[in-house]
Amino acid sequence: MIWRKLALLQNGQILEHSAVSFEIPHLEKLRDVTVKNIKKYGHKGLVETLRFHLRTSKFLKNKYDETKIKIRNINLKDQSSQNGNLPDRQVSKFLKMIGDYKRKIRAIKHKIKEEENL
Repeated sequence: MIWRKLALLQNGQILEHSAVSFEIPHLEKLRDVTVKNIKKYGHKGLVETLRFHLRTSKFLKNKYDETKIKIRNINLKDQSSQNGNLPDRQVSKFLKMIGDYKRKIRAIKHKIKEEENL
């Protein structure tokens, strides 16, 4: 309907200004508001996308670690049932040093007691 009236207006058939009444907002203002909203929502979208990515990667990493531990425990149980005992594990160097130190102190204490008894 508006297009017909515009066509008639261009042909000069309608001369009334009240017949065609629609307002066009200032294009500069409309463009500024649009750009402002695009920047604002674009930034929010980017932040939410990064937040979602970090949360899902952390969740997947935790689930991977839990699954790895469960599989290791299942393998240990299978090995222990086949061998009859748990597999030998290496003792950490620190604990080994502490054990050696305690044994040396015990031996020194034992020698001191023997010398006192003589």
